[in-house]
Amino acid sequence: MKHLTTPLTKDKLKGLKAGETVLLSGTIYTARDRAHQRLADLIQKQKKLPLDIKDITIYYCGPNIKKGKLGSCGPTTASRMDPFTEIMFQHGVTAVIGKGNRSPELTKVFKDQGTVFFVTHAGCAAYLRDKVKSFKVIAFPELGTEAIHAFEVRDFPLVVGIDTQGNDIYQRIYG
Repeated sequence: MKHLTTPLTKDKLKGLKAGETVLLSGTIYTARDRAHQRLADLIQKQKKLPLDIKDITIYYCGPNIKKGKLGSCGPTTASRMDPFTEIMFQHGVTAVIGKGNRSPELTKVFKDQGTVFFVTHAGCAAYLRDKVKSFKVIAFPELGTEAIHAFEVRDFPLVVGIDTQGNDIYQRIYG
């Protein structure tokens, strides 16, 4: 098992292998479909983004927050973000976290961009919540649970789903 700390630069990601387990600490940012669409629109219009996305890790998650307390924060199906992934990588994102497989075309994008897809445990939202030490809204608060949040995590459990060489654990299983 490897221990990594954000920011995850491409140099830090090079040695990871598909199937390897990782404990991640540092800052990760939640974003789902609507936040991705907003970021992509801003990029396409060449407008300033509400956060610097260079070397960040995006967690595909819409956390449940009630009365200022973090509830469940499990992963969202990653393929829902497939239309936005390449543009995010082209503008600095280096790693993403979700559940489920990615399209074969997108696996090539991970290799070409030198980026990584991490998988985390679905159905373990309470366990994952305990790995989040603090959180705050960073952008698009009007989106509610789909706003972008900064999570400070410690030992957040991950599996390398697609590595920088384009090796994909789902291809090994189903391919």
